[in-house]
Amino acid sequence: MNTIVAVDRNWGIGKDNKLLVSIPADMKFFRQETIGKVVVMGRKTLESFPGGMPLAGRTNIVLTRNEEYRVKGAQIVHSRQQLLEELERYPSRDIYVIGGDSVYKMMLPFCDTAYVTKIDFAYEADSFFPDLDQMEEWEIAASSEEQTYFDLEYAFVRYERKM
Repeated sequence: MNTIVAVDRNWGIGKDNKLLVSIPADMKFFRQETIGKVVVMGRKTLESFPGGMPLAGRTNIVLTRNEEYRVKGAQIVHSRQQLLEELERYPSRDIYVIGGDSVYKMMLPFCDTAYVTKIDFAYEADSFFPDLDQMEEWEIAASSEEQTYFDLEYAFVRYERKM
């Protein structure tokens, strides 16, 4: 299973249910990685998308405690156990956990690859991704050259769980 995220210098991922910054190359990378795959998210992440609609061209699985919650084009699950049972239907390599922070933290132990866009700037954030650099079970497997978007520097980093 994979996870995909953009983080700032402090592993911040968002504020007020919005991304900290939108970098076109990061959005393109996200789209390329996840198109035709399974994306796993929490309700608030889904609601942060344009029109609160699921991502096109992907199987959208949304985790929420609200038993009444329904959204066209998404599968809704209500617990970690129910989510894990649903995910058994798909090849692990085709599953991407896409947020928010509580879903990332819950599902990280089940992931073996993390695609992290590391942005060299510290934003004001209220949600965070676990700092993989401080977790001995994770190591950097690949890293792109540093790239820039206006004056913002960032890199695409692939982490893998140590076996």
